Amino acid sequence: MYKKSPAFVILLCLYLPFAAQLEAQELPPAVDRQPAVAGSFYPADREALLANLRQLFEEAPVVELKGKVQQLLVPHAGYPYSGLVAAAGYKSIPGDATYKNIFIIASSHREQYQGASVYSVGNYLTPLGEARVNREIATALIEGNKNIFYYERAHNREHSIEIQVPFIQYHFEEPPPLVPIVIGSSSLSVARDLALALLPYFNEENLFIISSDFSHYPSYRDARYIDELTGQSILKNDPEHFYNTIKKNSSSSIPNLVTPCCSWNAILTLLYMSQRRNDIQMTPILYRNSGDASIGDRDRVVGYWAIAGYRTEQAEDAFILEESGKEKLVEIARTTLESYIRYREIPEVDPSQLPESLKRTAGAFVSLYTGDRLRGCIGSFFSSIPLYQLIQEMTVASATRDQRFAPVEPSELEYIQIEISVLSPLQKIRGIEEFQLGKHGIYMTKNGRSGTFLPQVASGRDWTAETFFGHCARDKAGIGWDGWKEADLYVYEAVVFGEEHIK
Repeated sequence: MYKKSPAFVILLCLYLPFAAQLEAQELPPAVDRQPAVAGSFYPADREALLANLRQLFEEAPVVELKGKVQQLLVPHAGYPYSGLVAAAGYKSIPGDATYKNIFIIASSHREQYQGASVYSVGNYLTPLGEARVNREIATALIEGNKNIFYYERAHNREHSIEIQVPFIQYHFEEPPPLVPIVIGSSSLSVARDLALALLPYFNEENLFIISSDFSHYPSYRDARYIDELTGQSILKNDPEHFYNTIKKNSSSSIPNLVTPCCSWNAILTLLYMSQRRNDIQMTPILYRNSGDASIGDRDRVVGYWAIAGYRTEQAEDAFILEESGKEKLVEIARTTLESYIRYREIPEVDPSQLPESLKRTAGAFVSLYTGDRLRGCIGSFFSSIPLYQLIQEMTVASATRDQRFAPVEPSELEYIQIEISVLSPLQKIRGIEEFQLGKHGIYMTKNGRSGTFLPQVASGRDWTAETFFGHCARDKAGIGWDGWKEADLYVYEAVVFGEEHIK
């Protein structure tokens, strides 16, 4: 029986078929963020803090990775409890590694608000001195995204970002500037929106740190059990699997379990980004909980993981397909369409008989046509399942769930042609001048409304880029003809192919 698609963004198409460049700007005088938990979570005295960090790094195990670390998940409790795990995580990165920026993403422990707050007004201060914030990027994120802003109270007393800064100052020979982000609500949409905003920066030049503890307050034994489940779900680099694991763990009957993961929305943000890459390997560095500390109580503990994601040699252009892969996807789509419309069954596909490109994740749309007339079109930018499975899901959805059309009937099958569009990752753009008509598709979102046009929508139409944007804004996103001018804009490319008789 057909199940609801696990794809995270489902969109309909209407017609037939980024690294951000920051402009130089004058920033207001800095308002530096003062230490809030020095003297409680870690030593307030500079020499004492240096000695503490030196000891932690000496005691932390060495884990050598075979690629450049791009993402790191580390805890944010007091150093006597979680410092060794955090040091092990940072130690997996060579001290002389170079990054342009370090993005630190955490969840708010004290304030609730919809969206994410980025510290954009100054630098972070610790007993080790000043840690520079990239205010240019912070400001660009705020100006370019409706759900990202600066909220002073989100940062003033929040410890989860501050805890990481001395580790960065101590470990890196040349500490990169920071981009501190605090998420204010437990929301899937906020995590998705933040991931979209950060995608242009998610490359080998930047390091992404997620500050999170794990289980809160079960017994020592129960913590090890529940944290193992959560940790393994992260290693799969699959946002839906991780989210479902968190939900399942939260509803378990483990005594005194308040949460299985305190910053799950920050981790989910990272997974929404990293799942789009096929050259990142997730690996565990170290697990402990507060019961392992000399001052810890084993009846009531907090769990800590250090997990790294490093870049391998594998090519990242998963949306580029060989001809045999395209032919196989069309065959899978046709078989799925026939089987589901006639028998309400989705046929099984043996992955061992498929090329590796079809087993990776990528966004995709499936369009159905009767002659030149669109008969259904649904797709997804984000997917946690292999491409071949996503094509099956989107084929069924296009035939039965496109609300503009009645479901496809068996009598129509011989007249329907299938077109598939495999998508590159979304890249945020600042304006229409960065868009190339015919090459790029457009995805726009404003005030919770969104819409997209595939690149081929412009084919055969005497449209300009402005016309393309206007139709998408009005007809797809429902934000008015000029609504794109105030919307968040993303471009993508598509590899388009289908059955022979598609024009």
